Amino acid sequence: MTSALKATWANPSLRTSALAIFFFGTTGAATSPYQSLIGIQELGLSNSGYATLMFAAAVINVTASVMMGILADRMGDYRTSIIYVSLFGVAGYALVYLAANVPAFVVAKLLLLPVFGALNSLIFANVRASSGALSAAQLVSINSTMRATISLSWVLMPGVVGVMLAGASSMLPAYLIATVAALVCFVLGAFFLPVAPKLEIEGGAERARFLASLGEVIEPRVALRVTAIALICSMLHISDAVRPLIVTGKAKGTVADLGIIVGIVAALEIVFILFWGKAERWMTPVRALALGAGLYAAYLILQGLATERWHVYAQTLISGFAAAAIISLPITYLQDLIADRPGLGSSLIAVNIFLSAGLSAGIFALGTSIGDYGFASILGAVVGCLGIILLLVLETGKRTPHGRR
Repeated sequence: MTSALKATWANPSLRTSALAIFFFGTTGAATSPYQSLIGIQELGLSNSGYATLMFAAAVINVTASVMMGILADRMGDYRTSIIYVSLFGVAGYALVYLAANVPAFVVAKLLLLPVFGALNSLIFANVRASSGALSAAQLVSINSTMRATISLSWVLMPGVVGVMLAGASSMLPAYLIATVAALVCFVLGAFFLPVAPKLEIEGGAERARFLASLGEVIEPRVALRVTAIALICSMLHISDAVRPLIVTGKAKGTVADLGIIVGIVAALEIVFILFWGKAERWMTPVRALALGAGLYAAYLILQGLATERWHVYAQTLISGFAAAAIISLPITYLQDLIADRPGLGSSLIAVNIFLSAGLSAGIFALGTSIGDYGFASILGAVVGCLGIILLLVLETGKRTPHGRR
């Protein structure tokens, strides 16, 4: 067991946060693989209606994450926010399972589950607030451990749910599993999570106001760096989009090959996330992220050129190693952009997810309109490299007040 794992398990707040984020990941891992099947095939949404609903839900989720981050900072209490947001998850998943109709699905996706999605940022904010005595290197390792915990839920749960529901006439019980997982998050927050030390916001009440807080998110110093991270993280999303099409197309693989490849990469990510969490002993976080992103860009190019099944299998090692850096290292970097406000700084994680997913959709559309899926993969690498360059250029500057870059 690594020192980061030991430190996480020994600290009651970090231990409970790790368990909560595992069960938060479980809610998504149990439902996301079957979400389109349930919404379109079982409940009867049209393809365009489902796509519109998912986009709107993503917009509401990122908005809710930022707003909850601001509110939690003003309250100085992340535990209370975690408790109430968990209840939104219980209500949302239970509503879909019990009502099993389109109105319930729409209400859950637009009103309840986007608020529950803010739990991810709030848990990382609580970890940040509870880790004031840790060094920057230790915080990176702790955040990496938390991110590995989410990945573990995604490695375990899709297969478990698939086995449990094999041969079932409906996939809706996946939402019952998610309801139980969200309820566990509530119980952990309400009965086991210690209250984090209250942090005073530098600048007082004036800086804590809603519009002033939004101004910190969109100011160039922050917005440009979030853009650089989003360009880098878009490579993960474009790979998720084109990998199945390349494996079962040019690479002449099967759906079974795809499942094996995804499983191998996910398992490698968990191992290497912990490695990257300790990489700050040898290099700065920015250099580590640039190195990992550069390797992932190389992987995307190789994936785009793959013509045989063994090519894709051979690429899993570099894919898992490099993806682990992109998955874990941006968390602490984004929090550090507004270092003295754990809630607002952690909400940038959700902003990054939204922006990177949107960028990848544009890359996919452009790449496939010009060339094939392999070209889209290579184009994703080019865009990722632009993000690396932008990040390195921005980080040539000096630190500014409040511990910010």
